Amino acid sequence: MTTTPSASVEARLDIPEGTCALTYEPLDVQSIIHSVADDGAGATAVFIGTTRNSFKGKVVTRLDYQAYSKMAIKTMANILRDAHSRYTRSDHQTTPDATRASSLIRSAVHHRLGTVPVGEPSIVIAVSSPHRKEAFMACELILEEVKMKAQIWKREFYEGEREDEAEWKANTGH
Repeated sequence: MTTTPSASVEARLDIPEGTCALTYEPLDVQSIIHSVADDGAGATAVFIGTTRNSFKGKVVTRLDYQAYSKMAIKTMANILRDAHSRYTRSDHQTTPDATRASSLIRSAVHHRLGTVPVGEPSIVIAVSSPHRKEAFMACELILEEVKMKAQIWKREFYEGEREDEAEWKANTGH
């Protein structure tokens, strides 16, 4: 009997703007931060989203993530490209030729798949830039866009509830 492969598989895409990854392995935060390091960066903004232990008064025991990886990785790459094209000039850059240069150096977004226990990271975003303002703004933009657009879903498991009662939820921005 032949089985259809799961659409929720590990994926990685390296583009000039940075790296996107979907993995079942625990996220190595320091490695992700190092991947955007550059001597021209005066700032690196990092967001680490972790599985919290409660949601709306219920005790969360774990989250499970699945993705349509083939589409999700492309969506994540487009989000990085958009962030890099959106922030094209820093207030600190005063030379006329800097007007078309990106204010971002490199970005990375890594998202866990499978089971993510309480306290572990499910998403890590790192953005390097010459200046903090653009790094922070891009980091937040990437997070919100991934939550709204990437084909990634989570299932929340609560203490005292049967596993078949766990709810799948779209990864939506807040």
